[in-house]
Amino acid sequence: MKITTISILTAITLSSILYAEDVQVTDVEAEYSNKGKVEATQELKQSINLGFSSTTGNTKTLNINGKYNLSFITTGYQRNPLKISTDISAFFTENNRVKSNEEFVANLGLEQIIANGWLGYMGINWLRNPDFRNYDNKSAIGIGLGKELYNDGKQIFIAKIGTAYNIEDYANNQTTEKFGSLNEYIEYRNRLNNVSKFYIKAGAMQNFDDMKEDYQATGVLGLNFTVGENVNLSIEEEVAYDNLPPVGFKKTDTKSIVRLGYNF
Repeated sequence: MKITTISILTAITLSSILYAEDVQVTDVEAEYSNKGKVEATQELKQSINLGFSSTTGNTKTLNINGKYNLSFITTGYQRNPLKISTDISAFFTENNRVKSNEEFVANLGLEQIIANGWLGYMGINWLRNPDFRNYDNKSAIGIGLGKELYNDGKQIFIAKIGTAYNIEDYANNQTTEKFGSLNEYIEYRNRLNNVSKFYIKAGAMQNFDDMKEDYQATGVLGLNFTVGENVNLSIEEEVAYDNLPPVGFKKTDTKSIVRLGYNF
């Protein structure tokens, strides 16, 4: 088997305050609504995460991956928490000096807590991965509402719904697509004990012009463990599905990810 080496470029991130044990790899929330979660604090926090991932579908690779986060919250409407967040990251795989599977991601989000668990959000995201999914430029801007439906201190359930304007520019000769969409996102977290947490995240998008056929969805199942002071281990399985993928590409991709994170 060919040895795979990865060069990772990760730029400054301004995102919502993370739980000390939150080291998720896939940002489903940013893709289908906005970036991250709100915590009621203005304390600056950072995290560095390194790990391995295996992909199947349009590519079959074993990768080294990494991520850096910088996060904060400010005061917004009626002195409620206002989250301003941005994330920029990139990585590529190199096999026998041939670079492939490059992926660049950027997210910008605003999330305003309103009252009684309600929030409003605005999100902008951009993606480029010409070899992996044929997107030379994929961008979206969206707005919507969300609500914390349940929170007993151990279990949390959050749902969001909104609309977005999408532009999909492909790396091949396929015509650029521009369309409006309905976006949904749900998240369930369960703190199993003092050192471990289980979570499920799922997001979906339907093209308003053809909601029955043109839709996408991503789901993530994960476990997170505290293994030392400010050190955490996360294990994730991701499935991404596109019912109308770019021409010549498969509908389904999966990622199996193991990552170690340090928070400071």
